[in-house]
Amino acid sequence: MRNVVAVLCTVAALGVAAAPPAQAKGCIKGAILGGIAGHYLHHHAVLGAVAGCAIGHHVAARNDRDIRAAHHVHH
Repeated sequence: MRNVVAVLCTVAALGVAAAPPAQAKGCIKGAILGGIAGHYLHHHAVLGAVAGCAIGHHVAARNDRDIRAAHHVHH
């Protein structure tokens, strides 16, 4: 379990350092959840963290787009 936490922390730190703040939205939470899920599914924590980051970023971007669209309609 310590290895999973170390890998997740490393992936999160690299993702935050490499991406501008707007692109990091959702990535950290997704990487943590994906890494944990991947660890329990045949020990693929890194693959889960990468997939979780991508999915988390996609969901955060979609939510931001929906909020902007809703705000635009009301004004």
